[in-house]
Amino acid sequence: KQLFQRRVREAVVSTQSTGKVFPNPEDAARMEGAKVDRDCEAVERTRRAHLNDMENIIPFLFLALLYITTGPSYEVALWHFRVFAVARFTHTACYFMALPRMAFIVAMLCNVSMGVQCVLHYM
Repeated sequence: KQLFQRRVREAVVSTQSTGKVFPNPEDAARMEGAKVDRDCEAVERTRRAHLNDMENIIPFLFLALLYITTGPSYEVALWHFRVFAVARFTHTACYFMALPRMAFIVAMLCNVSMGVQCVLHYM
C-alpha cells in the first residue's frame, strides 16, 4: 500500500517538475531553469498528503499489531485491514484531486473498532 501511494506521489511530483517549480533549492538546482517556490499549491498538497498518510498509517500499524494479540477471527481481522487499506487509497487519491474526503472516517472507524476490541479484551 505504501509503495503504491509513494508511486502516486512520485507521479504527482514528476508532473509538477515539468512546471519546474520545487520547494527546495537543492531540488531546483538539478533542473535548468527551475525556480524555488515554497508556496506552490501542488507541491504543498503532495507534502500534506504524505504527512496525512504518516499520521494515520503509523497508529493503524500499532493498533493492528495489538489487535492481532487479542486472537481475533482471521476473517474479521482481514476485513479490518482491507477496509482500512482501501479507505486510505481512496483518501489519498481524493486528497490529490481536492475532493471531499469521507474515506477518512471509514479508516478511522477501523482504528476505533480495533481499539475498542483491544480495550475490551485486555480489561
